[in-house]
Amino acid sequence: MTSSDSWEITVIRHGIRHATRSEAYMSYGFYGEPDGEHTTAYYLWILRNGDQVIHVDTGYSTAGARKRGRTVLIDPLEALAHLGCSASDGNPVVVTHAHYDHIGNVAAFDRSPIYIAASEFEFWTSDLAPRTLFSHFGDQDEVAHLVAARADGRLREFSGRLELAPGVELIEVGGHTPGQLVVLVNTRAGRVLLASDAAHFHEELERDMLFASMADLPQSYRTLDWIREQEDLIVVTGHDEAELGRFIPLEGPLSEHAVKIGGSDDRR
Repeated sequence: MTSSDSWEITVIRHGIRHATRSEAYMSYGFYGEPDGEHTTAYYLWILRNGDQVIHVDTGYSTAGARKRGRTVLIDPLEALAHLGCSASDGNPVVVTHAHYDHIGNVAAFDRSPIYIAASEFEFWTSDLAPRTLFSHFGDQDEVAHLVAARADGRLREFSGRLELAPGVELIEVGGHTPGQLVVLVNTRAGRVLLASDAAHFHEELERDMLFASMADLPQSYRTLDWIREQEDLIVVTGHDEAELGRFIPLEGPLSEHAVKIGGSDDRR
């Protein structure tokens, strides 16, 4: 690894939901355990390498949060401003998958190329997307912004793997959604896997417990296996409430909402 392919990652927790374990895990009763409280956190990620910036997901919008009773801790676009960047800068956006909490502000990135798995875009623009078990986490109004980006020539669809930049690789794994992506990033702290919703929680990985919504059950299990088989990776999950506690918080106005990964002393 050289300095030219070593990135710094900012993890931003922009929202939260307090619910129960049976709401978080699929068929929770099968595990024979008592129900209990469970917190889901909502994240987005910013990659930096010198003047280069890559956005990984855009969080949920205020309207999307209100529609589903989610708490907004900090508006994602406001969080970007604290980091000295803006949706209008035209930096690349990676859509790990097209659920409401990952594309809710994508309309603001109207100058950015947007990278998404072709199978993901195809699914969310198909006749299956409005079906209840999918539409609960989808939002056709927000998918329409991806359609608009495609019409503008800004949507970059791919299959399999894509090196977005030296040290940043997008990998299509499926499972949670048909074209779920993970992002492999080289940092000074080591290789980091932004698992997004391929692994919502560390418990999902550790105990082989699937999240409540999975488009493809067999592939969801295979994806967890694949993540566990990777060596020497720092795995950052998509929704674990304790994720920020594993790294050193930012200083300043985002200290309660964000951490940075990219130095040898980044982990607590």
